[in-house]
Amino acid sequence: MKHCIIIFFSITVLGCNSNNKSQEQQHLIQTSKQWSDAASNRDVNKTLSYWADDAVVMAAGQPVLKGKAEIKKMIEANFSNPSFRISWSPKTADIEGNMGYLIEDAKITTDDSLGKPITQRFKTVTIWK
Repeated sequence: MKHCIIIFFSITVLGCNSNNKSQEQQHLIQTSKQWSDAASNRDVNKTLSYWADDAVVMAAGQPVLKGKAEIKKMIEANFSNPSFRISWSPKTADIEGNMGYLIEDAKITTDDSLGKPITQRFKTVTIWK
């Protein structure tokens, strides 16, 4: 039985122009929650909209995906599996200059070959520029 574990690191664009670091961190957390909601609802275009044109996704054991075209193919492939579910929850956020960093708890659920749901839990790092 072969299972795919997806751990992603992404780079996307977020305007961090506020002088208040705490507000910026809260904005980053809220944006990530909205992104997770879009992915949980299987909305390909809305999910893709959170990535920058030059975004990079790195998943364990998988080729590096560069740019929205490659990332969209990954999203469509995952969402075409009726048992695929993904969500994440930001745990910490930090802002340094024009970069934001999130540590998130994530989970992916898919059915195994017998139709039994298998849930994988992991940590992700998301970098926002």
